[in-house]
Order: sequence, then C-alpha cells, then structure tokens
Amino acid sequence: QVQLVESGGGLVQAGGSLRLSCAASGRIFGVGVMGWYRQAPGKERELVAVITTGGTTNDADSVKARFTISRDNAKNTVYLQMNSLKPEDTAVYYCNAEVFRIHYWGQGTQVTVSS
Repeated sequence: QVQLVESGGGLVQAGGSLRLSCAASGRIFGVGVMGWYRQAPGKERELVAVITTGGTTNDADSVKARFTISRDNAKNTVYLQMNSLKPEDTAVYYCNAEVFRIHYWGQGTQVTVSS
C-alpha cells in the first residue's frame, strides 16, 4: 500500500503564493509519475501538473507560467509552487502517484484564494 500525505494548503489573497508538498510512503518501490490535480466545488477533478522521475513535466494551460511542479526522488516527495494565485485557483488539491500502473491519491488539501 502507498500513502500520500499533502501539506501546504491554506487561505491566501489573490496574487499571493503557496507551496504544496506531498510525501509518499509505504510500498513505493517503482514510483513513477507524480502530480497534482484539483477539484473545485461543482466541477470535475482536473489535472494541474505532473512530473516524471526524469523531471519531464506537463502543466495545464490555466497554470502555465504561474505554477511549477518539482520532485525530490530521494525523498519521494513532489512539490507544487503556486505563484500569482487567482480566485479561480480555489479548490481542493490532490496529490497523485503512479506505482506499477496503480494510481494512489492523497486526502486533499484546501487552497482558497480571496479576491
């Protein structure tokens, strides 16, 4: 079993920054792509950004140039640096990790951006 523990969410004013972290533990040998998704009230969960073990990233158009995903493979941790936050970024942010083609999810962390 794989556990993902997220941290770093909170309340911030528009234009501010937050940094999310997600640490993987348990049976994590072979962890592959890690990433962040988000779900706003009344909307479907959507991709924010993902990163491979080699550092290749894929970001949603809505966050390009504002959010940066990174990872520390030695710590099995993925980060999401969020700058220039907008009210429409308000959502629950979920960490995701793929281990031998099985996807695991964190419990989610709330990010609220006030206008």
